[in-house]
Amino acid sequence: MQTRRLGEAIEANRVAFWADFGRSSRAEVHDEPEMMWFVTGVPSPGGNGVCRTRFERADVDARIEAVLDHFRARNAPLTWHVGPTTRPRNLGKRLLAHGLRDAGCEPGMAVNLVALGDSPDLRPGLDIQRVCEPEELDKWMDVFAAGFKLPRSVADAMVDLELDLGLGQHLSRRLYLGSLHGRPVATSLLFLGAGVAGIYGVTTLPQARRKGIGAAMTQVPLLEARAMHYQVGVLHASPMGVSVYRRLGFRKCCQLSYYAWTGRATR
Repeated sequence: MQTRRLGEAIEANRVAFWADFGRSSRAEVHDEPEMMWFVTGVPSPGGNGVCRTRFERADVDARIEAVLDHFRARNAPLTWHVGPTTRPRNLGKRLLAHGLRDAGCEPGMAVNLVALGDSPDLRPGLDIQRVCEPEELDKWMDVFAAGFKLPRSVADAMVDLELDLGLGQHLSRRLYLGSLHGRPVATSLLFLGAGVAGIYGVTTLPQARRKGIGAAMTQVPLLEARAMHYQVGVLHASPMGVSVYRRLGFRKCCQLSYYAWTGRATR
């Protein structure tokens, strides 16, 4: 698959990932030709946002304000995602002018799943299991929140949302918990959408890092996806994770940028 098409697939998987929250009674998803925006009730910019924007009309600034009004009315912080298919191309500058802040960028990466080999490289004592029960979700969320330094209020809201989505019962969304010698230390999430296998939520507790656990937490779900005849794995990588993913065979295909609004003007 060409690099441009892979970049589009990375973005499409992310849009499908957030649109999937529409299955929850706690979430609100608006999917229109020009944009897709969502509110999950999670009190964090990462839990609400706009992840597809293709404004072709001249009134871009008015459209931005109209979208922000939806989030203001719900008192919901948001992240506005900008990717390879975003229109207009200068949307990031326009968002800054409307009071959003630059929240950074990440490379979108993809891998041919054949390149992953036939079995994951598991260090001794590492066990990786799918999360299917509420008590397992609690352990998963404890690690996830610690790894990403999330407040307890955000973690609790995410637990409620995951339970509402039907934990362990939906083929396209799978959570994985990694335990080292019986102690939970790592998380990942597989989302199957837009024809590719997307990896999200990879984190390892600080004391268990640099042991190959993050790579294993990525590889195990992708091997399951390959067994289901998926050919491409995608993700967006943190600075810490880029080298790990490159060693697994991932390559950069696009740049993904983020703009955050917390309810307070930044101009």
